[in-house]
Amino acid sequence: MGTLSTPAQRKIVLVTGASSGIGEATARHLAAAGHHVVLGARRVERLSGLVKELTEAGHSAEYAELDVTAPDSVRSFAEAALTRHGRVDVLVNNAGVMPLSPMAALHVEEWNQMIDVNLRGVLHGIAAVLPSMRERRSGHIINIASTAAHRVDATAAVYCATKYAVRALSEGLRQENTDVRVTVVSPGFTRSELSDRGGDPQAQGASRAATEAIGLPASAIAEAIGYAIAQPAGVDVNEIVVRPTVQN
Repeated sequence: MGTLSTPAQRKIVLVTGASSGIGEATARHLAAAGHHVVLGARRVERLSGLVKELTEAGHSAEYAELDVTAPDSVRSFAEAALTRHGRVDVLVNNAGVMPLSPMAALHVEEWNQMIDVNLRGVLHGIAAVLPSMRERRSGHIINIASTAAHRVDATAAVYCATKYAVRALSEGLRQENTDVRVTVVSPGFTRSELSDRGGDPQAQGASRAATEAIGLPASAIAEAIGYAIAQPAGVDVNEIVVRPTVQN
């Protein structure tokens, strides 16, 4: 995607989980395309460095601390952008965690963390932007799911459950709205930090090994997101699945 041809095509885009991986790549891609990106995550030092890099390159970006598990944090994040810019055109609900483990390991705290970040975090994002989008009769909500939203694998049962739920709520949201576009992007193995924290060491190690062997660069997912955003207002790209060619 090249630089936008007219200012009218420039969009105000909120990106959650923007401090690394797909979120960071999306911020870079959309900023380079001429959009204004508003980046949120808990690791503000990373966001600060990224925004500095983007603005020094002549792009338009800002950041704020964000915890998607806290409704007030998400609401403040969206409302601040709305106040500064008068609108929010796109929300990219990207924040996610994936501590893999067998169910019998009873990692209940990590189960709840996945539900809080992967599912409740998406709902909090929707709740924060949907009223203003419906009022303007324009907007785009992009939810990052996974190929784990299309199949279930051992050690990933809870993670898959959260991603199946993201697909389900996205389809319901799509059916309920005729002016707000809804897109689900489901990445396959993608190089990121998803497998770096928590979970069962053997399961996480297997996931990291597979990602290192065949994983897509996060920029591939960012380009898919950019494609969906770039379509005319009357065209809603509902689902995009992006896998490495060798992934089964």
